Parts: sequence; C-alpha cells; structure tokens
Amino acid sequence: MDNDKIKAKLRFKEWKHYALEDEEIIKIALKEDGPANQICLHSEQMVEKYLKGYLSYQKHKLLKIHQLDKLLLECKKYDKSFSKLSKEALKLSDYYIETRYPGDYFEFSRKEAEEAYRMAKKIKRFILSKI
Repeated sequence: MDNDKIKAKLRFKEWKHYALEDEEIIKIALKEDGPANQICLHSEQMVEKYLKGYLSYQKHKLLKIHQLDKLLLECKKYDKSFSKLSKEALKLSDYYIETRYPGDYFEFSRKEAEEAYRMAKKIKRFILSKI
C-alpha cells in the first residue's frame, strides 16, 4: 500500500473514531430507553462524521458545515453512487436543527429514533464499503 493510501486511511480512521462514539451513545440510549431526541441527534452526528471522513479520505478540504445534503453532494463528486443516500441524508439533517435550538425543539418518538439509527447504520455500511 502506498503512502498516500495509508495517510488517507488514517484520516478516515480519525473521523470514524468520533462517529463510533456517537454510535455508542445511541446504543446506550436505546438500551436504557433514553431520550429519542438525543438518539436522533447522535444519528445525524454519526452520519456527518462518516461523510466528512469519506471526504477527508478523498483529500477533500474540510467543510465545517452540518448540512448532510451538502456533504453528500461533495461525496457524489468522487462517487455518483452516493446519490442512493439522499433520502436518508435529508431526513437525518432535520434532526440536527430540530433537536438543538429552543423554539424549534420538537419531540421525536422512540420509533423515529430507531428509524434514525437504522438510516445512520445504512449510511455507515455504505461508506465503509467505499473505503
């Protein structure tokens, strides 16, 4: 394996580490019947970190944004098959804003939280298959 590939994998590994921390919080919250809003938020955060990890793997300039649709658009520049994730990315993006700002605060259900985590795992598996 050449040096560039090793460096790319290391960059991705750093992002993956933080994404796995979000996933661990999700698992604990689901097991302990934790707050659905936090499960939704961490699902969004998990995906955001995997997308940024993929972009860093591609040597893409770091984007300090939280819009999954915009991150996905950048990923599509490297691999058109990322378009398969558009529906999930748009839905998960809703959980970032609506769980963080007073006045916009919305109570998500346990069912929505479980669905958010399912979508996050789907995106995780997809990205891991690309690395």
